[in-house]
Amino acid sequence: MDLAGQVALVTGGASGLGLASTAALINRGATVFVADLPTAGRGAITDLGAHFLAANVLDEEQLAAALDAAGEAGPLRGVVHTAGRGGDRLRILDRERNPAPLDAFADMVRTNLFGTYNVLRLCAARMAGNDELPEGSRGAFVLTASVAAFDGQVGQTSYTASKAAVHGITLVAARDLASWGIRVNTIAPGLFDTPMLARLRDDIREGLAQSVPYPRRLGSPAEYGRLAVELLENDYLNGETIRLDGSIRMAPR
Repeated sequence: MDLAGQVALVTGGASGLGLASTAALINRGATVFVADLPTAGRGAITDLGAHFLAANVLDEEQLAAALDAAGEAGPLRGVVHTAGRGGDRLRILDRERNPAPLDAFADMVRTNLFGTYNVLRLCAARMAGNDELPEGSRGAFVLTASVAAFDGQVGQTSYTASKAAVHGITLVAARDLASWGIRVNTIAPGLFDTPMLARLRDDIREGLAQSVPYPRRLGSPAEYGRLAVELLENDYLNGETIRLDGSIRMAPR
């Protein structure tokens, strides 16, 4: 799919992986709409030339309104879904043998998995009405999992469950939407230099960087953005989860 002149949506695009994906899409000539929480900063989005739409990916009405606004610019062809939340590091049992709160687990799964499914279903409904492009495509998705889907660490039960589920639905979604000419792929990023890691002490960040086999550094959000664009553009990539992680395999702790 040639992205030049096409309309694309990036969820969680106000910072980190989403902002880098927005920049990469604009560099390809796409018209980009960013759906993020109303409290998200908009300056960087505006500077790039993208359009901000306030929407929580778990809110059907807000997301539908955002899609209506984006649809005024043309048919939606590409979606990069990066909205989600990080782990809370809750052990199944604490030191006093108390079980972790069920609400904490449910909230994580709801945000990362239900949010992904809500974006997938509502955006796919719009794409299915598109005219076919010359190659037969109506649209494509890039979802976001994590290496925790495969190498979850101690305290990551809920986060791993949510991201493993995103990986798990990727092939099924690709098969499900194949008859509509819609592709679905997922990126499973490793340790990336995002605002989430920026909150850590410098020595901890350096230790994480040194744990990556090669290249021995944190990933750049721009590297995620480049892969996201490739997954949208390459019409024979479908149903895949691609690890973007410098070959790291996370230790138990």
